[in-house]
Amino acid sequence: MTPPPSPERPITHLGTGRGWPATLLALAIGTLGGAAFWRLGLPLPWMMGAMTAATAAAIGGVPLRISVRFREVMVAVLGVMLGSAFSPELLDRAGAWVVTLSALVPYLLLATLLCLGFFRRVARYDLPTAYYAAVPGGLAQMILLGTAQGGDTRAISLAHAARILLVVLTIPFWFRLTHDMGAVASATGTPGPGLFDVPLPDLGLLALAAVVGSVLGVRLRLPAGTLVGPMIVSAAIHLAGFTSAPPPGEAVAVAQVVLGTAIGCRFAGTRARTVGHALVLAVGALVILLAVAIAFAVALHAATGLPFDALVLAYAPGGLAEMTLIALATGIDPAFVSTHHTVRIALVVLFAPALYTVMARTVRAREPAPD
Repeated sequence: MTPPPSPERPITHLGTGRGWPATLLALAIGTLGGAAFWRLGLPLPWMMGAMTAATAAAIGGVPLRISVRFREVMVAVLGVMLGSAFSPELLDRAGAWVVTLSALVPYLLLATLLCLGFFRRVARYDLPTAYYAAVPGGLAQMILLGTAQGGDTRAISLAHAARILLVVLTIPFWFRLTHDMGAVASATGTPGPGLFDVPLPDLGLLALAAVVGSVLGVRLRLPAGTLVGPMIVSAAIHLAGFTSAPPPGEAVAVAQVVLGTAIGCRFAGTRARTVGHALVLAVGALVILLAVAIAFAVALHAATGLPFDALVLAYAPGGLAEMTLIALATGIDPAFVSTHHTVRIALVVLFAPALYTVMARTVRAREPAPD
């Protein structure tokens, strides 16, 4: 499997292949998978198809590789796209989000504790491994924090990678089955206007938002900085009325292929049996997380009147980029969804280590003293 990041050796690529041939092969497989899903009319085809094809190839031993820096460039494109969903009319509705954003704290606490119990009792993980596998936070951050506490890096990595894989595979199909087919028609089309339909000055502004936002996101150490930074800058220029244009659909489709392929590359070098075991455990954890997310969505829908579907996506235990892409594909407010996932990741990064320290002390205090 792709080596985990560490403070001494930050991760530079995903996959086990070497050089540009492995990268081109990965992108070719991802593109073919995306094209196949698009041809079949499946939801979110370019990301889901690329992810499915790359995962199958990686588990099959094909040498794949995606540069993390290249992935971050594509993530910046998605950030600009997400920011374009922030229109001036959005400010009239933002006040209603206070309740749902505040509810993320008890949601994260309950979801983490329930999944922690699952990984401790079913998977028999030690405390740091179970805790950092259970927290629904960013994959890279949880690997770093869990490894620093002595957790099993491979188990934590597989738990989060499998969770994201399953969420992205299941939620779009759930929306397809439970909604009118027309409501998710955009999921099978080009995700944005054509390249030549966007005026050149607007393209320049969008490119500037991607570059400036990425630099600011990294410098300010924002959670998922290469996504959140461009999203904030893009939102600012759209809210200010400098442009109303989203990025071209071709750029967004390419970004989705790269993102989906990168998810698949995380499984490179891992035996099918190991991945299968991780997926079985991930199914159990995902059932718990989705049950908690749906329960909160039901309660918050009754309390605030906000759309139930938007609340489900806002609380779904997937990645920020993946969940907001699903929101866009299904016609659900992407600004609402992306804001909630950004806050979720920030809360996890800020408070997960402190909560672990408290829990570790409690566990040690309950252990019998040595003779």
